[in-house]
Amino acid sequence: MISEPFATGESIIHRLDPRIRIVFACAYCFVVAFSKRFPVLLAAVAISSALMSISGLSLKAVGKRLVLVNGLVLFLWAVVPLTYGGEPFFQIGRLSVSRAGVLLSAQMTLKSNAILLAFIALIATMTSATLGYALKKLAVPQKIIHLLLMNYRYVFVIEQEYQRLIRAAKIRGFRPKTDLHTYRTYAYVIGMLLVRAASRAQRVHQAMLCRGFNGRFFSLQKFTTGSNSWIFSLVMTIIIIGLTILEWSV
Repeated sequence: MISEPFATGESIIHRLDPRIRIVFACAYCFVVAFSKRFPVLLAAVAISSALMSISGLSLKAVGKRLVLVNGLVLFLWAVVPLTYGGEPFFQIGRLSVSRAGVLLSAQMTLKSNAILLAFIALIATMTSATLGYALKKLAVPQKIIHLLLMNYRYVFVIEQEYQRLIRAAKIRGFRPKTDLHTYRTYAYVIGMLLVRAASRAQRVHQAMLCRGFNGRFFSLQKFTTGSNSWIFSLVMTIIIIGLTILEWSV
């Protein structure tokens, strides 16, 4: 089942032109990703949090996604400061915690959270169909858009097939263990999953051809760039330029 919990809403962000949201989300996140100074990164987290607040999304739902990302960030905190090398920050027994590693981990933490919040606020607040049509209007190649939309749509179908195969194995008495039988069973499941996915892809393609599909997706939705979109464009342009100047200033 396709889940788009953030795509519906009546906030200012939801009413903006999707094309403008995509352009400025990419430009903003590009600047954040290449920034290294902590004032810039802290400002980026604050700006992304403001966008999240304006979008009116559920803090609980957003928090679940932040937990997943920061779980990986915590792993980086456990590894990078101990393996990065350079001037030691402090000692833990025989382990030396690198100052450069701590700074790098802090930068990655701020960057990942700022980028995630910005993408949730600006990109996740539109449906996959709207995203694909907006990318088309931005002159993104059709094949890339088709891959994006079809993968997003049918990854849930593949997940359902996987759950069906696992249930069938459990009904037949399968209990996962760390033995050769378990590894062989999972290999069979993955193989069958690939076979069923290929078969489903052929049936879907044939069904689309029967309905007149000629390699193009059409949409009845029309994008309008109102005053709110132009104001948002101006504000984001100032923010991006300001972050760039702050990053490169002495």
